[in-house]
Amino acid sequence: MILLGSTGSIGQNALSLARDFHLPVEVLVAGHNLSLLNAQIAEFQPKIIVIADSSRASELSLPKDSKLLFGEEGIIESLHLAQSSFVLNALVGFLGLRPTLESLRLGKTLALANKESLVAGGSFVDASKIIPVDSEHFSLWFLKSDKPFSRLFITASGGAFRDTPLEEIPLQKAQAALRHPNWSMGRKITVDSATMVNKLFEILEARWLFNTKSVDALIERNSLVHALIGYPDGSFSAHIAQADMRLPLAYAMLGKLDQPLCPPLELERLAALSFEPINPARYPLWNLKEELLVHPWLGITLNAANEVAVEKFLEGKILFGEIPRYIERSLERFSMIPASIEELFALDSEVRQFAHRL
Repeated sequence: MILLGSTGSIGQNALSLARDFHLPVEVLVAGHNLSLLNAQIAEFQPKIIVIADSSRASELSLPKDSKLLFGEEGIIESLHLAQSSFVLNALVGFLGLRPTLESLRLGKTLALANKESLVAGGSFVDASKIIPVDSEHFSLWFLKSDKPFSRLFITASGGAFRDTPLEEIPLQKAQAALRHPNWSMGRKITVDSATMVNKLFEILEARWLFNTKSVDALIERNSLVHALIGYPDGSFSAHIAQADMRLPLAYAMLGKLDQPLCPPLELERLAALSFEPINPARYPLWNLKEELLVHPWLGITLNAANEVAVEKFLEGKILFGEIPRYIERSLERFSMIPASIEELFALDSEVRQFAHRL
């Protein structure tokens, strides 16, 4: 396979499956964690390696006859050079959009974990050709089959400040926002969980993947129910499983799964199961949900402004409560519909420049 984002949590889970099921890995793409990448290279012996920074090439121990490439151009070149027809895009951020577009253009099978590809580029991506590996969208896919549905629900943990007194939330700093109550994730997605931007992203993803505006989210604190589907007859189905990314990845990588992969779920744990609405008083950006579903192209602005704001927050330049201001001001300023992929990238750049000046 071609693995874009091998050193992140999704990439590491994918490689554990490749190890367990003896799947060859042709391409590894990573950013800056070169010590982990070196261990992956030693084990999987990829033919092509891509890293972000060419000045760090000497830090890698490369297999004989392997090819080393750099940056976004290197990622695109690797897609053309590789013989593998399966791509797992687990890149973080807007960087993942061009590889998504190019993978689909080349006719490769694309398993998508990069949220921004659909959040920002959904208008230009053929979502019917994508295998979703986000746990929520995999769960919807798993439940949906060919049955008609009336409503889709995804779930949220609530993030680091789900129980913090409301008046204290705006003053929080990065160290507190990174204490996720359920698990350890990357820094940006952990902050996005606390602001509920991550769930706005997933709402937009579901809109494109399942071609519906009837999608909503609820807080389920145990992270055991990942999605629910409501049917026209008034009944619901829920996908309940341990929070294990290897499950959706296995279906994407293997096509089917006929053996246990997750630890068995103790059904007694469901006794405390409950669902809570997402309160805009705690998550003010949740007020954007309906507007985004009606005008999904606003995801371009949402994503760009959020990336700038989260970066400033993690650097200690702004407090948690200022993140919504960056996004809201940007959405007030930019509401145009890009007519081409070139206009989309130009708009993304313009939004970032605007947000940096705030």
